[in-house]
Amino acid sequence: MKKLTKIFAVVLAIALCSCLFACGGAKTDTKGTIAVVAKGETHAFWQAVKAGAEQAGKDYGYNVTFRGPTAESEEYVNQQREMVQAALNTKDIKAIVLATIGLGFGDELTSAYDKGLPVVEFDSGLYSGGADITKGKDPTIGGVATDNYAAAGVAAENFYAYLKSQNVLANGYKVGIIQHDSTSTGIDRAGGFKDKITALATADGYTLDVNVQVKANNAGEYKLGLTALKEWGAQSIFMTNEGVVNEVFPEISDNAATYKDILFCGFDAGTNQYNWMKDKGATYALLVGSVAQDSYSIGYKAVELAAKKLAGETVQDVGIAGVWYNADNIDEQREKNIFYMG
Repeated sequence: MKKLTKIFAVVLAIALCSCLFACGGAKTDTKGTIAVVAKGETHAFWQAVKAGAEQAGKDYGYNVTFRGPTAESEEYVNQQREMVQAALNTKDIKAIVLATIGLGFGDELTSAYDKGLPVVEFDSGLYSGGADITKGKDPTIGGVATDNYAAAGVAAENFYAYLKSQNVLANGYKVGIIQHDSTSTGIDRAGGFKDKITALATADGYTLDVNVQVKANNAGEYKLGLTALKEWGAQSIFMTNEGVVNEVFPEISDNAATYKDILFCGFDAGTNQYNWMKDKGATYALLVGSVAQDSYSIGYKAVELAAKKLAGETVQDVGIAGVWYNADNIDEQREKNIFYMG
């Protein structure tokens, strides 16, 4: 009887193992771990980045870990450094995908170099271009980020098409831009929009009057930019990031009659843009459309770049184009993880 029981137990164990593998219940081996350390983790933007990164890991056979500090602020830079250090100490670590929120990563990056671990910069990349990396020990192999200049050009192209369809263009048509800061991101977005819309107008025989309000990321400053452009007589206004939209929208909502005749164009995504765009100009000024960063593709392409490098392929920087959306396709873009709420 005992012998039969043992035989039955062995047969049962074999059957269970067979079922696990046949049914896909067992965890398959991977080529190792690619650690993603982002500038944040909870915001919808980073959740979309995470989804893309994890999918690339599955497609290329790597386990992907994703971590980010409490907030995108330099006060959490030490917290982020600890995350990078933890990644470096991961047993099967093969590569790191990193976007830093401050200086002080020289030791970690040098360690990555010494361990032969490639580092992919993504989103805004390494703070100050990785200036604190030990000379001759730079592990970075390339970067993946939104091409801000090109993305703003996409916004300008679609916005201009709308202006043209409404027959509102004329010599001296006034276009305002609220630039969210003086970093390369702010400069590229404002410049990309201005250059593209000016070129399109020139090709059609129009001369535009463009006014750029450069503001710091301080409470109330974007509203000051809006007020200045209103007083100047702006007929259209481009807002270079979600922060500008989030400050401008309440002002537009509270003073609908004051801004009713101005046409707006945005950048990034978020709940305020969703609600504003869905209004379709019924209650307050019309938000014609916006361009969103393809955060899902940023995450996917960053991990893919690391995987390709590990496979011995030659890699280079990847610029992700922005995606235009308006009231007609905003829900579709939301389903695709291009547009996010929050």
